[in-house]
Amino acid sequence: MHIGMIVFGFFVVWLFQSVKILNEYERAVIFRLGRVLPATKGPGIILALWPIDRAVIVSLRVVTLDVPPQDVITKDNVSAKVNAVAYFRVMDPVKATIEVQNYQYATSQMAQTTLRSVLGEMELDELLSQREKINESLQTILDKQTDPWGIKVSNVELKHVDITEDLRRAMARQAEAERERRAKIIAAEGEFQAAEKICQAADLMQKSPMSLQLRYLQTLVEIGSENNTTTLFPIPIDIFKAMAERK
Repeated sequence: MHIGMIVFGFFVVWLFQSVKILNEYERAVIFRLGRVLPATKGPGIILALWPIDRAVIVSLRVVTLDVPPQDVITKDNVSAKVNAVAYFRVMDPVKATIEVQNYQYATSQMAQTTLRSVLGEMELDELLSQREKINESLQTILDKQTDPWGIKVSNVELKHVDITEDLRRAMARQAEAERERRAKIIAAEGEFQAAEKICQAADLMQKSPMSLQLRYLQTLVEIGSENNTTTLFPIPIDIFKAMAERK
């Protein structure tokens, strides 16, 4: 009787040690006598034969990895601090368990190294204007490096680029000078186009002398329509023409 209760008690303890409940997003990598089983178990209720089996629970959810600010020297020798965020998930729990000691820490270190390496090959203007290209390059390189660990890097995004205050003022002066240059070019193009139109109008009036008289009368109408005290005496243009011919 006592032996049966001892056996039953041992069975209950063994059952509690062996039965595990896994969530939908979890998988169990089983080590049996130190050797990993090729297939994972879960989700739901699984049985790990204690004490010969050891279960390592691995989450399959997407992990948000915050890459801390990195001191980067760009290709044009500009110092900047850049931080980023990476999104990855475990695709092969067995590889993530046996190929690397701590896959989250390893992925974090690899992301920091890749960030410094990629941004060091670019100039500051490219760093500020080509975010999508940089993000795609970082994601491709990081995903290739973590693939042997069973990790899939789905996305990498640059969050913030911090540069010195002196460099910010220099960039502001450069942008202001660029706007002034564009304004002067636009004004010069406007004067050039206006001069072209004036020359065309002069050629047209030269072919039709009466057009100048009509333009003169139109100007008088415009001046007379305003409320002012200006007094105008219309003088035919032919008078000036006759005086010019006498000289």
